[in-house]
Amino acid sequence: QVQLQESGPGLVKPSQTLSLTCTVSGGSITANGYYWSWIRQPPGKGLEWMGAIAYSGSTYYSPSLKSRTSISRDTSKNQFTLQLSSVTPEDTAVYYCARGTGWGTYLHSDYWGQGTQVTVSS
Repeated sequence: QVQLQESGPGLVKPSQTLSLTCTVSGGSITANGYYWSWIRQPPGKGLEWMGAIAYSGSTYYSPSLKSRTSISRDTSKNQFTLQLSSVTPEDTAVYYCARGTGWGTYLHSDYWGQGTQVTVSS
């Protein structure tokens, strides 16, 4: 059973960089064919796929967030990390990490973390 757990600060100030880590257990982030995504849901809105890192280490980003987003991984810890720069209150959301078999949409995802609330406020 694959399990994912998000961790990071729940409050970030405007203009700062949001950084979240997803720790994966029960499966390797280098397992062939899987993509490890970050997805968010702002209050009152739908899910938004932000980006992913593939089993190969290749990264993919939503065009709308590409200029502010970076996803990396630490294979020794079986973790992958999201960094979102220059945050504004509009980046307030529940952030999820997930495993999927593709990228570009959350619909490919079969295992999800429980989500972590991040609020952007001074």
